[in-house]
Amino acid sequence: MKTLGLLTSACAGLLLMTGCSTVATSAKVDGAEVSHEATPPAIVIKQVNVVTMTEANSVLRNANVVIDGTTITAINGPIPAGAKVIDGQGKWLMPGLIDMHVHNLVEGSVGNNYPTKGASIYFDNQDVMLLYVATGVTTAFELSGRVEHFGQRNQIVKGEVIGPRIALAALIDGRNSNRTASTPEQGRQAVRTAKGDGYEFIKVYSRLNQDTYHAIIDEAQKQDLKVVGHLPGAFKGETEQAFVPHFGLVAHAEEFSKQTDDYSAASAQHFAEMTKANGTWVIPNLSNLERITAQAKSLDAVRDLPSLPYVHPLMQDKWLTANQYHEGTSPKRVAYFESLVDFHVKLVKAFKAAGVPMLAGTDAGTSGIVWGYALHDELALLVDAGLTTEEALAAATRDAAKWLEIEDKIGTVEEGKFADLILLNSNPLDDITNTQDIAGVFFNGRWVDRATIDSMLAELAKKNAANIGKDAFLWSKIGER
Repeated sequence: MKTLGLLTSACAGLLLMTGCSTVATSAKVDGAEVSHEATPPAIVIKQVNVVTMTEANSVLRNANVVIDGTTITAINGPIPAGAKVIDGQGKWLMPGLIDMHVHNLVEGSVGNNYPTKGASIYFDNQDVMLLYVATGVTTAFELSGRVEHFGQRNQIVKGEVIGPRIALAALIDGRNSNRTASTPEQGRQAVRTAKGDGYEFIKVYSRLNQDTYHAIIDEAQKQDLKVVGHLPGAFKGETEQAFVPHFGLVAHAEEFSKQTDDYSAASAQHFAEMTKANGTWVIPNLSNLERITAQAKSLDAVRDLPSLPYVHPLMQDKWLTANQYHEGTSPKRVAYFESLVDFHVKLVKAFKAAGVPMLAGTDAGTSGIVWGYALHDELALLVDAGLTTEEALAAATRDAAKWLEIEDKIGTVEEGKFADLILLNSNPLDDITNTQDIAGVFFNGRWVDRATIDSMLAELAKKNAANIGKDAFLWSKIGER
């Protein structure tokens, strides 16, 4: 079982967030030093309905759930003296959500680099992570890992920022990538280097040749690194050759549509059968093509996003002024995207019929796909495509934790697991959109209520609005840095 370095978080430096570890910590909030008590009180959520998301998915009615530090210590057990009480009557407690495909903003350098230059683009990590906090996404799988992502994760682990657990995959491609490989030996060395650098997973990408792709997967197995990724274009017409032992997870349903010009139900069934035979799992990522298609039609698909004010102003400008999906668009292109949307639904139906395990992921960070918020869109699309509400929820909780090999720590509401939880006002099993009706969230035992979330979002929107249009936040000027 893998042990990810992200799994031990300390207390976040925010006054209204409680339920931290038992180690005394301090952090600065608005420039002031804030000390946290060494042993904060336990928390009990009283008389709450618990959607456990275990295999049996028992629903516990009017239960008392005790959180002590970072851990769920009791369900309907003794309540510690002095525990902080949260009224759960009429509410629903479920595991925090897991987005299995994200691209997080991190500091970096563009333009003319030189030794000692350092980063030229900076992001406030709490601003980036707030979108996950607001939407109850307590774990995220970063599929284009860079060294800066380790620093981002460390800020969360140290308690300087409240945010999700982050698993990191190193991307290897045939060209134009931080890690490139065009021969089998280069591919093997790239895997060994990624392992040495601390990455927990390998992502194979689109421009790998067949021999190098196979070598990467074989070496990843030797290095005990699971593999996720694309189906390289080199396999078009012989997709079966891409499905080799240890290729564990396809990152998009789109990977299948790139392998064929036949978007029929029979074609979807063919892909489902080969995927099932190899024991490979799939992230359908339906929201990706839905959003891409909408942007190809009109940039209003970005402008009208309710969550856009919470997106960093540099990204807002990029999505509206350098949108790759809208530039050069045409009715023919829109029709093509629409055909992909339809085929991906057929794929989901075929995967379900064949028994292919599916996980929820969004490609968050791609134009128009907002971190955190997009996962709720994905869940709704999965249900529309034929999954039950329970199956969709499992794809973003229990099953995702299982693929990451941290199911002993997260993914269900059980004693002994980390307190990564969402408190909802409505039952998500009745209607998948109820996952958006959030009363509060727990990130590693730290409680953030709805009023706090709304206040933080309002402040972030105000901050972003004040920077819209300034030179430092214009995508067209990014190369000048």
